Amino acid sequence: MSTRPRRPAPATPAPGKVSLPDLIAQKATGIPIVMITAYDAPSGQVAAEAGVDVILVGDSAAMTVLGHDSTMPITVDEMIVLTAATTRGSSRAERAPLVVADLPFMSFQPSDRDAILAAGRFVKEAGADAVKVEGAGPTLSRMRAITGAGIPVMGHLGLTPQSATALGGFRAQGRTAETALQLVDEAIAVESAGAFALVLECVPAEIAAAITERVQIPTIGIGAGNATDGQVLVWHDLLGIGAGTSPRFVERYANLHLASLEAIEHYVRDVRTRAFPAERHTYAISDAELVAFQSGLGIAER
Repeated sequence: MSTRPRRPAPATPAPGKVSLPDLIAQKATGIPIVMITAYDAPSGQVAAEAGVDVILVGDSAAMTVLGHDSTMPITVDEMIVLTAATTRGSSRAERAPLVVADLPFMSFQPSDRDAILAAGRFVKEAGADAVKVEGAGPTLSRMRAITGAGIPVMGHLGLTPQSATALGGFRAQGRTAETALQLVDEAIAVESAGAFALVLECVPAEIAAAITERVQIPTIGIGAGNATDGQVLVWHDLLGIGAGTSPRFVERYANLHLASLEAIEHYVRDVRTRAFPAERHTYAISDAELVAFQSGLGIAER
């Protein structure tokens, strides 16, 4: 299956705020879009300084930050706090990425009105540039409602964690001809509903490539091969934060879990042995003031 030729990314991206037209231009010129999840001000700032194009404040924070077993429990209020912090951090960089916030489970599913109100809060209260919603079907109406209110929407197809139970668990999607063709139809429908970009998660590379060729909006893959218009990874996965195994599509670029563990174990040893704090960590008082202090203690004790 043929794919568009790719051009190397510019060494020095232009400063300023990444915009929706910038992403469309990257698709047209073949410059891959780099997206990463981030959940707070420090991670937002580092991601922006590293040159990512898009930051997704994902509802995966339910698991990576809040310790839940799935994305389901996280609330709009919790997501708004995380999104606002990430936006503040990322805005400090010379080139500020586009910030997209996940609409959490049951924030948009009940009705178009609920979807608009939830999306509006992320833009107004958290400074997000756009929101992301999962699925097609009834979600298409929500997308049209949100975009109709002037809020950009990113779609998400394939493995959609909010509906993982209905999909049979966390597993790849579109692995039969029937389901693959359905994904193509859904992608076209998501584009028609007004989405400016589309995440494809855990989809066979050939299917993701076919979708990428058939839609005008950028596709961003995660476990969807190298022919999509961009890639996204979760902050904690690519940095190796947290114990446990990672999905097969994850590349760990560091092992910060081990580095953090070793550092804190070192700190524990130093405190137990009184090696920390050392003299260089303490503040001094002049001899005269110390004598006066000790004298004052003596007077107080009489």
